[in-house]
Amino acid sequence: MSQYKVKKLDHPIHCTVEVPGSKSITNRALLMAALSQGGCTLKGVLFSDDSRHFLLSLIALGYIIEVNEVERYVIIHGHGRDIPKKRATINVGSAGTAARFLTAMLALSDGEYTIEASEQMKKRPMLPLFEALQSMGAEIEFLEKDGHLPVNVKGAAYGGKKPQNHVSISISESTQFLSALMMTSPMLEEGIHVHITSNKTEGSYVRITAKMMEQFGCVVDHKGAEYVVPAGSGYYPQTYYIEPDVSAASYFYAMCPVVGVPAKVCHVHWESLQGDTSFLHVLEQMGCRTEEEPDGIRMYPPTEGFLGGVFDFSAFSDQALTLAAIACFASETVEITGIGHIRYQECDRFAAILTNLKAMGIACEQLDENRIVIHPGKPHGCKIKTFEDHRVAMAFAIPGLVTDGIVIENPSCCRKTFENYFEILDTLCK
Repeated sequence: MSQYKVKKLDHPIHCTVEVPGSKSITNRALLMAALSQGGCTLKGVLFSDDSRHFLLSLIALGYIIEVNEVERYVIIHGHGRDIPKKRATINVGSAGTAARFLTAMLALSDGEYTIEASEQMKKRPMLPLFEALQSMGAEIEFLEKDGHLPVNVKGAAYGGKKPQNHVSISISESTQFLSALMMTSPMLEEGIHVHITSNKTEGSYVRITAKMMEQFGCVVDHKGAEYVVPAGSGYYPQTYYIEPDVSAASYFYAMCPVVGVPAKVCHVHWESLQGDTSFLHVLEQMGCRTEEEPDGIRMYPPTEGFLGGVFDFSAFSDQALTLAAIACFASETVEITGIGHIRYQECDRFAAILTNLKAMGIACEQLDENRIVIHPGKPHGCKIKTFEDHRVAMAFAIPGLVTDGIVIENPSCCRKTFENYFEILDTLCK
């Protein structure tokens, strides 16, 4: 399907949905299971382009894995710090988590590997992670462009060497660099001490990493710019349940004020590991109301108008696109701050917001490198350029529910995290 025409609603809808498992939690769990000391069963697994690339990479590295996509589980036989194959080639596709996490894993190993990637992933930042791993003893050969994938990697423990366990890194471009070092620390007998050199020293996804490591039996000590995992740390085998993806849930919660009907996503709860629940609080500040029910959070549309305001999305920036797509329906201007780094994600999301809002006829401006302001307005039909970014496609479909003529180009890019998103939209609209 080269394009998807969003169906404008002409009747009320009943918006109670289920969404796939969290991509962030799935791929972290896959790595920790592989580094565990035995068999791990992961339930509620997300199956998407990203997670399949992660699974195929682990299989290429020699891990024995049982996959059941119908019942959404994966069984992995972990090998601790010993990667089964000492020479292999993997392809991480467009998965940033697979690219960063598996690069760190292989760079701290005693083997030699080639890491290939999609054209999209080749453009994304990796240099701070490469430099940190080189300082720990890894040898990295850039096969195309310096600082980017694809690469050949000779692990820091190759030939019996002892990797350095003190390392400095900037996470201004991506907190995945820090998560990669934290999660692969059990490969180092002496643990790891990471010093953060950037002004940004933490983030919601780093907190997810630390919490999941604790759930797998590995404690992270964090004070300011220092992250320490003690010597002798490791992951224990277990059955682990993966939460629904709150990022995916956010699109249906965003429909609530736009369409004017309650929305509930099953099994999403406030105690979620995922920082994207903060997006629901933003919608509350704009006039929506929430109730936590036994089987999920239900959101109700505003009763006295959809309000504007200034909102800092630095801690849950995946949802900047979601708010930007619906901000024109507010009664006042909406300013989104703390989002300069989204230029370096699957696409330049900062530019994608401006391009598509202007295509819909919505007035918006970039205030500086970190802020966008969006004015109230009535969108008109247009083609939405997705830039092969799943979150652009999903977010900008929402205005089409109340606007004639919104067409999403290349909707298949949603395979990255939510391959049946448009099928669910069709079901809701029937």
